[in-house]
Amino acid sequence: MTFKTTLLASTLAIAPIAAMAADLTIGFSQIGSESGWRAAETTVTKQEAEKRGIDLKFADAQQKQENQIKAIRSFIAQGVDAILVAPVVATGWDEVLEEAKDADIPVVLLDRTVDADKSLYLTAVTSDLVHEGRVAGEWLVSEMGDQDCRIVELQGTTGSSPAIDRKKGFEEGIAGHDNLQIVRSQTGDFTRAQGKVVMESFLKAEGGENICALYAHNDDMAVGAIQAIKEAGLKPGEDIKIVAIDAVPDAHKAIAEGEMNATIELTPNMAGPALDALEAYLASGTEPEKWIQTESKLFTSEDDNQAIYDMKKDLGY
Repeated sequence: MTFKTTLLASTLAIAPIAAMAADLTIGFSQIGSESGWRAAETTVTKQEAEKRGIDLKFADAQQKQENQIKAIRSFIAQGVDAILVAPVVATGWDEVLEEAKDADIPVVLLDRTVDADKSLYLTAVTSDLVHEGRVAGEWLVSEMGDQDCRIVELQGTTGSSPAIDRKKGFEEGIAGHDNLQIVRSQTGDFTRAQGKVVMESFLKAEGGENICALYAHNDDMAVGAIQAIKEAGLKPGEDIKIVAIDAVPDAHKAIAEGEMNATIELTPNMAGPALDALEAYLASGTEPEKWIQTESKLFTSEDDNQAIYDMKKDLGY
């Protein structure tokens, strides 16, 4: 299998079209478009629905939970066959999910989980968020060896499952290595603009020479931070090591240019496994596992990141 077909299969694999899918109407409540990865997830979800002949009702929540709850209630009122939700935060979903359950409308969570009774949703299609953070921490442990390292952390949206779990995993990854210390940690809300703003505050508070590594909960914040580091007269990737999560095209480009060191891939194709599960359930009542895990992969400078960047851009990121 060639590199191109391998990447295509792992990133945008398209499942067979079920005959009954053409009759389905599915609502999709998306968080927003705060990052390149999020935009790719939206694109892939729409592509998956179109290929299967599904009528997809799309709602952009603009990163507000109240907008998502309103959209879900609208989907229920419209009598959709199923609902996909990428939840902006983990809590506060019980009531609206109960309403969907009472209407016999299955709900599938995409890329994030919720703190609610598992009977209220059909399944969750996510990566292992703790594992992603742990891989980032373990990479930094290997990279730094016994060298003392003061780390700054750009957290995702406060209260979101990726922010909670990617932080937990990273701390597990560096546990037992007293030479590695997180000295500052603040939310950048998963956006490039806030990543830059918060990194500027880190540099001002700590001094660039006192920061040896940055861990960002997503690539977009890392790319924003790279700009702040450059504007401070430092060399990102050299003066400050950078590891983040998502493996969006701009992260591969930054690694290829030596301005970033590592990223862990989060595939944007959550919809493929989700729609497979929904089609099986709606056709025959077959219930999937409560968690469908997607694959993650570590990319470093040892990979051909320019080729991966080009490929991912071609695939619609």
